[in-house]
Amino acid sequence: MNKNKIFFGLSALMLIVGMSANAGKIAGKSSAADSVKSKTDSVEEVLAKVPESSIVDEVIWVVGDEPILKSDVEAMRLQSDLEGVKWSRDPDCAIPEQLAVQKLFLHQAAIDSIEVSESDVASGIDQQVNYWIQQIGSREKLEEYRGQSITQIRQQMHDDYKNHLLIQKMQQEITKNIKVTPADVRAYFKNMPEDSIPYVQTEVEVEIITRNPKIPQTEINRVKDQLREFTDRVTKGETTFATLARLYSEDPGTARQGGELDYTGRGMLDPAFANVAFNLTDPKKISKIVETEFGYHIIQLIDKRGDKIKVRHILLKPQVSQEAMAKAEAQLDSISNDIRANKFSFADAASFLSDDKNTKNNHGLMYNSNSYERTSRFKMKDLPTEVARQVENMKVGEVSNAFEMVNDKGKKVCAIIRLKNRTDGHKATISGDFQVMKAVVENKEREKVIHDWVVNKIKKTYVRMDDRYKNCDFEYEGWIK
Repeated sequence: MNKNKIFFGLSALMLIVGMSANAGKIAGKSSAADSVKSKTDSVEEVLAKVPESSIVDEVIWVVGDEPILKSDVEAMRLQSDLEGVKWSRDPDCAIPEQLAVQKLFLHQAAIDSIEVSESDVASGIDQQVNYWIQQIGSREKLEEYRGQSITQIRQQMHDDYKNHLLIQKMQQEITKNIKVTPADVRAYFKNMPEDSIPYVQTEVEVEIITRNPKIPQTEINRVKDQLREFTDRVTKGETTFATLARLYSEDPGTARQGGELDYTGRGMLDPAFANVAFNLTDPKKISKIVETEFGYHIIQLIDKRGDKIKVRHILLKPQVSQEAMAKAEAQLDSISNDIRANKFSFADAASFLSDDKNTKNNHGLMYNSNSYERTSRFKMKDLPTEVARQVENMKVGEVSNAFEMVNDKGKKVCAIIRLKNRTDGHKATISGDFQVMKAVVENKEREKVIHDWVVNKIKKTYVRMDDRYKNCDFEYEGWIK
């Protein structure tokens, strides 16, 4: 959500902005100004005299030095309504508290130098956008529904999704030392009523083979020529690198920041990108063209600080033609037919013929990155949308026909899959579903550790809230100082 954080002086906690064509004019300006003239009035008394009807937005909480705006709460309420979220407590209290807790995690992540890569942010946003496209039917329908272009949607999602990843990583850091023994699991479930035993959702194991559609050299040359033109224009002083990045870069995570990547360690970057970026020494010069799994880049150095680097980049992706997609699909359909005819196994085909670097060394077996533990088991909701659609009606051992999907790098690829295993939903048992039951106990322990961490963090953090929230039934104690 976009937040315009504007303060009247150092201590003012009210944000009053116009939302019409005269947005620069402050609503209620004259009455507030007259009130300020009284030296005996406090800030709170001054702000209290501003008519409520003139308040477009306001700061309702402050956590540390971070404000929570009324518009933040309204945006989260709207999003939860769209997603059908049901709040167990009064949402007028639960939503600002949840936003406040998020700020505690983000503050600690900054202190601990927790980072997430822009490639992970972009990949996650692409997956979400592609899921929406699949659900609504087409890019055009999604753009019409949202009233935004796909690029604008991605840009709007960037900050929130990056914060989501930072919070997730911070929580993992807080709970990394949790250990649960088999005795702990048995003790937890020993006297639990039958109707409280967890239900294990249907889980599947899937093998995959992908082929990247062949990009003709003419298309690659077109992209490189455009990047060379950008370099030439910047070198001649006709424009700036940041301007070209905003206009043309196809990296949704950095384009609106002028292509800027904040201080980042080598390990957070694509190896090919890092090798070139860390060898740059002159901010006035632009790198050679760099090819990565995401496409083609040019890079400009901003600054180096220890073992971290700050750069700008422009990413362009060669376009995949429908003819290339059709050819790749035909190749995979041929491989599918040979597997069904027992000419070779799916595992052998994956090892020698797949373009998927993440799975070919595992004989095509997919691994679930959404799980705390490395596992090949997926619930249907955790599979890529296109894969889940194929799996839905497949039998164990069956090989699919070729289909299109978007991989974790945001690229269109063709794929075939084999359903290796399916375990239908059932009540969990210690003997058959120990890992599932262990995960339940671990999650309970994580919840306790995180709850205790939040309560302790609240004690050490400056918190101020509008009086209207002081009678709320909060989940965490200590907000009201």
